[in-house]
Amino acid sequence: KIIEINEDFRLDPQSIENALSGNPKLLAITLMSNVLGVINEVEEIAKKAKQKGACVVLDAAQGVAHLPFSLKKYPSIDFLAFSSHKMCGPTGVGILWGKKELLESMRPYQMGGDMIDSVTDIDTTWNRLPWKFEAGTPNIADVISFGVALDYLTDLGMNSIHEYENELCKEGLRALNQVDGLQLIGPKTELNRGAVFSFILDGIHSQDLAQYLDTEGVAVRVGHHCAQPLLQSLGVSSTVRASFYFYNTKEEINRFAELLKQALEYFK
Repeated sequence: KIIEINEDFRLDPQSIENALSGNPKLLAITLMSNVLGVINEVEEIAKKAKQKGACVVLDAAQGVAHLPFSLKKYPSIDFLAFSSHKMCGPTGVGILWGKKELLESMRPYQMGGDMIDSVTDIDTTWNRLPWKFEAGTPNIADVISFGVALDYLTDLGMNSIHEYENELCKEGLRALNQVDGLQLIGPKTELNRGAVFSFILDGIHSQDLAQYLDTEGVAVRVGHHCAQPLLQSLGVSSTVRASFYFYNTKEEINRFAELLKQALEYFK
């Protein structure tokens, strides 16, 4: 069952109720949309799912990079996953956290060194957590690198990053609103929203626009952003996405908006 969004691009309350009817086994939800920038009311929704007996999996890949995060704020979630590369770390590594009692009740899904306690010709017993789920030689170097990146973000302060990004979000909404022919795919206010902007520019294919911006030294992402069902529900095949982080400035946002105006003239 799919939870649909409303006209403001946020999860529709009635759709949440419909999806949770019938005692679902599992709820998968994202903390912050990498397409819409929406920050979801995760604990409120997860609590309802737990009342139905569901296990709750939180995709926090976008959220933990931009928001202060503590598991204490989300007592109703059972599993949490997020990636390294969105947090200034290396690609191909991330974090998967699960409640201890659930992990202990589960069988390993991969076999290899370290996840075995003992082996005979006819029987096997598993190692204790976390090695039970860490088959083979781990990605040691990238995990260490990820740790350094997390220390760096911690030193900067996630509260400070979030507050600064909120200012970038306000500026982004203001600047993009002044670009004629721009259709923003996401909420129009900064409330419960990150500085991620997906949009369509009238009459210009997203790939063409990305190539134009590239010639001006601006990097954006285009396509369906690993969210084809979402874009299909919105009736679009692809969007341009600009993501701003603590290393960006308001001046860069305004330069970006000016380049979009120039692109409209160029493609005429």
